[in-house]
Amino acid sequence: MSKSSKNSVPASVTQSPLAATTTPAPATRRPAQPATVANPFASSNSEPPPCYSPPATTVAASTDNPYAFLSTFDTIFLIDDSGSMAGRSWRETSLAIASIAPICTAHDKDGIDIYFLNAPDSPSYQNITRPNEVQRIFETVKPGGGTPTGTKLNAILKPYLRECEAKKSNMEAVKPLNIIVITDGVPTDDPESVIVSYAKKLDKMDAPPWQVGIQFFQVGEESGAAEALQELDDGIESMGGGVRDIVDTVPWKSQNGGNTGLNADGILKVVLGAVNRRLDRKRVSLDGRPVQRS
Repeated sequence: MSKSSKNSVPASVTQSPLAATTTPAPATRRPAQPATVANPFASSNSEPPPCYSPPATTVAASTDNPYAFLSTFDTIFLIDDSGSMAGRSWRETSLAIASIAPICTAHDKDGIDIYFLNAPDSPSYQNITRPNEVQRIFETVKPGGGTPTGTKLNAILKPYLRECEAKKSNMEAVKPLNIIVITDGVPTDDPESVIVSYAKKLDKMDAPPWQVGIQFFQVGEESGAAEALQELDDGIESMGGGVRDIVDTVPWKSQNGGNTGLNADGILKVVLGAVNRRLDRKRVSLDGRPVQRS
């Protein structure tokens, strides 16, 4: 599997990663007008995500293969299994991840890994490739407990950053990581401090901007959930002190009696938009010029 280079952007992404589409990547992180940001979950008939041009040794993206960018990343889902997730939010999350599993597997034979905030980790939750495996897991795990988001992020990122540190002279040997956090409530600990700490470590080892990405998705209508995501965003901004931005936050609220909601296309659009944003930032730092999108 091709890895991203430490010191330069792969040749195949020197053109705009979004050149194959006229639709810009969805707005994430601190939108100027949050109430009017286009939401990737606002329609069940969403257009497929735009194409991403992966490193030259991977399968090239095309209009028939919009998910090719997944081949360059490991994908981890971190699921809020606190008590408030029981019911509709739990079912909706299960269906969305079941839809994503075969898409990821088509481009990465390792499949996806699923972690929960409260349920113990299990080898049977790793390398998931089939929708029925996701359904089995969600039937086994029962929501209950708090929302220790920071604690679980630390448990995931600590061994990964240890591997990055050990291979920092050959960072392309470490496959970039995307962590997709699906939650409906306010964290009961301090994820901001954890995220900023690891962002600083990535900066110190000069890891590529796309080495680690964390996308937070809010589901359900738990009181204060959307505000909690904004507070997370603001907290990281104030604590970061200029460190790399590795977080994207996406609030969602059901509409029209629940006919819209979390879905595979919406999630992957946001992940792709986050990847492109970090690639663009690297290109600006290389040539000092704004990135032009077609």
